[in-house]
Amino acid sequence: MLTTLNTSYTDTRAADLAWALGREPLPALATLDLELAGAKLQLRLLGASHQVLVEENQGSCSETVACIAGSSTPLPLGVAKRVGDWEYEFAARVEALSPGQFEGRAEELLALVSDHPNGLVGVFPGSPHAFTALLAQRHEGQVHWRTWHAYPQDGQLVATRTRVGARVSAGVGGGQRTLSRSGV
Repeated sequence: MLTTLNTSYTDTRAADLAWALGREPLPALATLDLELAGAKLQLRLLGASHQVLVEENQGSCSETVACIAGSSTPLPLGVAKRVGDWEYEFAARVEALSPGQFEGRAEELLALVSDHPNGLVGVFPGSPHAFTALLAQRHEGQVHWRTWHAYPQDGQLVATRTRVGARVSAGVGGGQRTLSRSGV
């Protein structure tokens, strides 16, 4: 789903982004509600970037990547945490692209996500390549989502990848829990 966001940039550069887990829902400019094999997701576009809310029988989880006033947690390269009965993994990277590379990559992502039934893209006024995009899927019992935050004025694209799902028990008697690995 493609939408034009009627707001100006709040997070005007990649370095402004912060990460938070477990925040309450923030005011959204656009949302997409999904149900993926029993997991309820809400993809949320904020004036300051994105928030994903996940609810399933095992519990709930929220991820926020945005310009968050007073936040002391900058955007990490990676996080692996237990959230209730779930394992949560997050990874982020910032790509610096030439103007031609940026434009091509932006157009590719806009086409991919806006036409996908589990995708949400918000384009900010002023540039067709200033956008935030989210794409979700369910794979092997895990919920995955990817996001892209585009900053055409700096030629920067912030890409994130998240996986959340139930912990998997290893062994018969030890009760040890291990993290299952699956790609996005």
